[in-house]
Amino acid sequence: MVGGVDAKELRAPVFNIVHGSFVDGWGTRTTIFLKGCPLNCVWCCNPEGQKTYPELRFTQQDCNGCGKCVTVCPKQAIHMDPEKHLAVVDRSQCDDCLACTKICETSAMDVFGKYYSVKEIFDCIARDERYFGSDGGLTIGGGEATYFPDFTLELIRMCHDNYIHVALDTCGFIETENGRKCLEEADLVLFDLKGMDDAQHRINTGVSNQLIHKNLRYRDSLGKDIIVRVPIIPGYNASEENLNQTADFLKTLRSIRRVDLLPVHKYGMIKYEQLGMDYAIADVTAYSKEEEAHFVELFRKRGLNVQIGG
Repeated sequence: MVGGVDAKELRAPVFNIVHGSFVDGWGTRTTIFLKGCPLNCVWCCNPEGQKTYPELRFTQQDCNGCGKCVTVCPKQAIHMDPEKHLAVVDRSQCDDCLACTKICETSAMDVFGKYYSVKEIFDCIARDERYFGSDGGLTIGGGEATYFPDFTLELIRMCHDNYIHVALDTCGFIETENGRKCLEEADLVLFDLKGMDDAQHRINTGVSNQLIHKNLRYRDSLGKDIIVRVPIIPGYNASEENLNQTADFLKTLRSIRRVDLLPVHKYGMIKYEQLGMDYAIADVTAYSKEEEAHFVELFRKRGLNVQIGG
């Protein structure tokens, strides 16, 4: 029981479930993405994972111009474009009540996120178990995997009771006791490391990196597997100085199985449009293969197992 609730009935918002994934850990995996994150990274590719509740996803090109959404919106946050005859959402007025999604005929008005219980997620994982083999399993990501620590810890323990491998994908900004227990009990941790300079880290993500580095050292002290993920975003954190400092830091740790350098991409752009958000890195260009190879060498010459992507 947690707060008088059966732990298996604890609920959390989930914005995606991926079956048969070959990334985010070893082998074939099922990955769930929890909705909610303490960071606000400038380059975030999953903006729908930032807030902790279901949100309106509006895709204007799917609108058929029927206008029904206008009539049901209690906040008068929707109007029809007089020229395009398509719906327009005023996000400053929208409170994500989602009434419009229930009447939309084309799913132009849809939802990012749905609440699931631990048991519902576990039942979903159990159906995939035959595909996991000897090295696959569940990956819990987000958003932030530990943002709902009681939920995540119970899910980890249910999986372990059934001999299912669990990977935890975390930003490392973990403040709660049960969040740290998740960090302890996961078989593999995919640990994001976004920058070594604290002031720049605050600018790029909205938080200090001190707790993040502390939690990485703690996980490392347990002697359990870690894959460190380092985004390389031109103009933000991919300076030679930062990458050298990152490699020097990781060289002092003993449980790093691999370092994944993650190039910038624009896959999340459409989701910013659907949420009515500005896309800060629209003009950022990815590094060339030659530049990426140079970054790889910075880590490799320090004896670290490193690759692009992951």
